[in-house]
Amino acid sequence: MSSKSNCGEEKELVCVTGAGGFIGSWVVKELLQRGYRVRGTARDPADSKNAHLLALEGAKERLTLCRADVLDRDSLHAAFAGCHGVFHVASPVSNDPVSRRCYLFHFQTEQQCAMYSAADAACVRPRLQELVPVAVEGTRNVINVAADEGARRVVFTSSYGAVHMDPNRSPDTVLDETCWSDYDFCKRTENLYCCAKMMAEITATEEAAARGLQLAVVLPCMTMGPMLQQTLNFSTNHVARYLMGTKRSIPNAVAAYVDVRDVARAHVLAYERPSACGRYLCIGTVLHRAQLVAMLRELFPQYPVTAKCEDDGKPLAKPFKFSNQRLRDLGLEFTPLRKSLYETVVCLQQKGHLPVIQQQQRAYL
Repeated sequence: MSSKSNCGEEKELVCVTGAGGFIGSWVVKELLQRGYRVRGTARDPADSKNAHLLALEGAKERLTLCRADVLDRDSLHAAFAGCHGVFHVASPVSNDPVSRRCYLFHFQTEQQCAMYSAADAACVRPRLQELVPVAVEGTRNVINVAADEGARRVVFTSSYGAVHMDPNRSPDTVLDETCWSDYDFCKRTENLYCCAKMMAEITATEEAAARGLQLAVVLPCMTMGPMLQQTLNFSTNHVARYLMGTKRSIPNAVAAYVDVRDVARAHVLAYERPSACGRYLCIGTVLHRAQLVAMLRELFPQYPVTAKCEDDGKPLAKPFKFSNQRLRDLGLEFTPLRKSLYETVVCLQQKGHLPVIQQQQRAYL
């Protein structure tokens, strides 16, 4: 499944859906670095927001962008023609403000969801209702068209939202690939992003089995690290809001984090290893939000980092246990969160999303 590396030999062609996004861009970069020929899909390849892809090393020789929509099978046939493999990274959540609020529901508790304003709810709920059918139908199209075009393997980007959202899970349970979120709980709390990812993953598994297509599923959590694209994505905006103190308080909650470069490498490892199949939970670390913010404050003391913790009357939430052993067995080494956070902030500064506040020279890493 690996790309040929001898000079003069044609490199293997693969397709990446959602190539211009935060994770998709890094998957493209990782594939180009390994010598693959890459065809990336975008709704509008000529849009300037995809310019960063064409600037990647190797892009001039081995990257092409094409217009495709996962709900348009004809466009997928054109995108997948001649491809040995497909990386289905595209998500039903885009970067517009309403979609970002839809995605935000994925990281909220039931009480936090209830705090949304009526205006927010009026905007978000209709879009939430669209997520599941769009994700399912889009995934069904991708798997079947990939099989029609003779692809050997698909790597599908799911989410740990399809794994961890279960209020009845014991605190002693180790979160791993055997775990699934509680669909009814997610639907009741309007975490329809999680519902969409669960149903899309199930659809991918069933359709791939029916078509005899090899399938590996990567389940990343809250993804940190530097952006290749110019526009802010949810997780980097999350960091910026804490750093500038615009997020007024820190919730009493834990979260799982991983570096975007590790997510990209996980995708490629899952593609290249012939024995790789099934689910791969992509989590680097789990910690309380207050610990994340404390790390930011230590790394960047010159910024007005959020300091207030929410008092919800409950004991301090404890990090849950998890296993990322399946990805480690593929050879993935996880980047320390401290390094990811530092490089996230430096990237935000360089791209003009954060003011550069000077400080005394000191060692951070």
